[in-house]
Amino acid sequence: MARRARELSDRAFAELARGRIPADLTTVAASQLDLADHWHAAGATRQAAEAVNDAARLLFHRAIHFDSLHSPLASDPATFLARWRQSATVNQLTAARGRAVPATDPPADRPLRLLVLTNGNPHFLREIRERYAEHPGVELRYAHLAEDPAAAGLLVGAVTVMEHRLGGADEYGDAVRQWLQPHLDWADTVFVDWCVLAAATLTLIDPGATRVVARLHSFEIFTVWPQLMDLSRVDELVFVSEHLRDLAISVDPRLTAGSAPRLHVAPNAMSLTGFAGDKPADARFTVGVIGVSSVAKDPRWAVAVLAELRRIDPRYRLALVGGEISTKAGPVARRYREGLDADIDALGADAVDRREHTADVPGTLRGIGVILSSSVRESFHCALVEGAASGAVPVVRDWPFFAGRSTGARSLFPADWVVDDPRGAADRIAALTADERVWRAAGAAAQALAVATWNWPVVAPEFDRLLLPATDV
Repeated sequence: MARRARELSDRAFAELARGRIPADLTTVAASQLDLADHWHAAGATRQAAEAVNDAARLLFHRAIHFDSLHSPLASDPATFLARWRQSATVNQLTAARGRAVPATDPPADRPLRLLVLTNGNPHFLREIRERYAEHPGVELRYAHLAEDPAAAGLLVGAVTVMEHRLGGADEYGDAVRQWLQPHLDWADTVFVDWCVLAAATLTLIDPGATRVVARLHSFEIFTVWPQLMDLSRVDELVFVSEHLRDLAISVDPRLTAGSAPRLHVAPNAMSLTGFAGDKPADARFTVGVIGVSSVAKDPRWAVAVLAELRRIDPRYRLALVGGEISTKAGPVARRYREGLDADIDALGADAVDRREHTADVPGTLRGIGVILSSSVRESFHCALVEGAASGAVPVVRDWPFFAGRSTGARSLFPADWVVDDPRGAADRIAALTADERVWRAAGAAAQALAVATWNWPVVAPEFDRLLLPATDV
């Protein structure tokens, strides 16, 4: 059994390395899950963990979900993950272990002790940390798994976490407890950002009476890490949009179980007032996409929009800001970039301005008159909202991963912002930029809506309700 599963997996990984998604990928993953169940029944936790991890590496491979313009986790997760959900080993990994006591309110005679924990990009925590560092009712502590030398030994792969969840790897569990327990003993509330290793690690141990709040951004749902979280040890799970919450539920049915955390939606924390500024008149002919270094941003779609616009008026140009799609990501991403390069060459040298990542996003946006979201998937799309806050006219593709669902781009943004195809995007842009006064009025309306809806002072009370005792809100 082991030899056959290994042969099938090696062939599948070789195909993926060549940029081909095997037609029998779920069958190959099932062979590893069968092997994992065999080892698990025999009490061989390490071998079971290695086998189920190989299945996860296939099912959650980046070529399928990150470097492609479609994902079976978005289109049909129940079918794609059917064997995964049936596995006895996976059911053990994802089982609810609960907690000895429920989370309790902090004492009323001292500030709330808030621990902010992450091992992901801390960018989305800036406003949150600043707010509660200055809050008189909060004592704040911050821990980044990758930046704390005491936690260096906890930065492990999924196999070790899986092995511990299956009843082995006691040394790892002891190390997790030794590092985390003092934090949990101190904290009244833990806010763990990104549902990756830090979140999975946190839920390996009983948090006691400490309240646990976790936030899932987007990419995590296409990885195995949320599957390795013990959701019964999370009190509140926060999503940045309704459509991301709905997708997460379809991918992980544990979110509707009796032991599931309470589910919330709260937008990303963004300070938007600094984006306002006068735009030069010729900015109305510049369409911008901010952040184009991944296939999911689908800049080829943006180039197709520009091609439609330049049939109307050759003054339209496209600014692609944020670096290139890495050719090291794999052959699927490499082929996409080659196609993008060919599309741009076909439009001529003056049509597309490709720019590196910039720290001065407000300055960059002053020269952009239309902000475009060309992505196949977004959980929220901060860059689009920042562009609207700058006074650029927003144009949002009906993100294909969510199009046709009850929630998606059309439920997050005003209906007139959202378009179905490049022709529809070009029509909206042409109609709102043909006249400078119309363009400025449309940009001002978008700016007012963005600041009134998503600026941090508007959103912050939602985080207060999530993180602070009710009496302090």
